[in-house]
Amino acid sequence: MNINPIKTEQDYDNALKRINELWGSKEDTPECDEFEILFTLVEAYERDHYPITPPHPIEAIKFRLDQLGMKESELNKILGNRSRKSELFNGKRKLTLSTIRILHQKLNIPLESLISPY
Repeated sequence: MNINPIKTEQDYDNALKRINELWGSKEDTPECDEFEILFTLVEAYERDHYPITPPHPIEAIKFRLDQLGMKESELNKILGNRSRKSELFNGKRKLTLSTIRILHQKLNIPLESLISPY
């Protein structure tokens, strides 16, 4: 097993290729150990070089409604009135702390997605 840090895109590509070769290795083997180490290195490289930013809060809300099979109109009941939903979705109103709490509690939307900058 010859493992080096991932410093370049070429190192990253090589690590991904090797991970693909090692996929499905039996546990408690040197191949499985190599797989786990490379996987950890690739995760760290991706976290630094390809960060995934949270979505726009309104897009997160729409996505969650879609996941739950809910219509946007059903959000009116959660938020208390129709105009609040319309103002949020049209960018005329920002999410308040109480609205963020309600959306997090009722729809289980991650707080990170609701508090990200517009």
